[in-house]
Amino acid sequence: MRIATWNINSVTARLPRLLAWLESTGTDVLCLQETKCTMEQFPHDELRAIGYEAAVNADGRWNGVALVSRVGLEDVVTGLPGGPEYEGVQEPRAVSATCGPVRLWSVYVPNGREIGHPHYAYKLAWLEALRNAAAQDAAGGRPFAILGDYNVAPTDEDVFDTAFFEGQTHVTEPERAALAALRGTGLSDVVPRPLKYDRPYTYWDYRQLSFPKNRGMRIDLVYGNEPFAKAASDAYVDREERKGKGASDHAPVVVDLDV
Repeated sequence: MRIATWNINSVTARLPRLLAWLESTGTDVLCLQETKCTMEQFPHDELRAIGYEAAVNADGRWNGVALVSRVGLEDVVTGLPGGPEYEGVQEPRAVSATCGPVRLWSVYVPNGREIGHPHYAYKLAWLEALRNAAAQDAAGGRPFAILGDYNVAPTDEDVFDTAFFEGQTHVTEPERAALAALRGTGLSDVVPRPLKYDRPYTYWDYRQLSFPKNRGMRIDLVYGNEPFAKAASDAYVDREERKGKGASDHAPVVVDLDV
């Protein structure tokens, strides 16, 4: 079973790439983030035509998540149970479902903007709510994973230059502590290091030739419980999909399971 996560940075802008990627990779379940569309704009018909259905949580702004599956979608939960609001709204940053033998979440963790900003406190509260909501599944016997854009680099090895990020979000001790607390529920980082590349980044800014220079970050993560991690037979970052005109600024992260 092939499972992947991809911050697609607008599902409508990248629809041809999405459809081609699904067909060429044989992915069974894809967790999408930053869909940037309304519920009505999501391309259900186009995905259905190639054998996929989707569970979507979107409001048309810069957020939005989805689970795209060709192995079923059951017990769908839209949103983060107990999640905090920002400016009076619970943003569309989480969706979960049972897809065949596994339970999956697609999450788009808040960016945080800058240290001391209300969005930074919101980010930490959101991660705490995610930990609380996922604890039961994480400790269970069914393969379970939370995939998505976490907007946190877990270690200094996950950024191209620690000095460049000094004093910025994504690398602070409270953010990394929140990830450690999430792992403490029984989850582990399923994508090992090193992969094909010494530093398997998943995100590169569009500016300053960041991708050709490999000035990236590893912030798209797959955190799975013990049954999920034991079933994982391979994992990779699809850097090829980050290349070319019209690419997202994130690359897909793929995990193969023997289930």
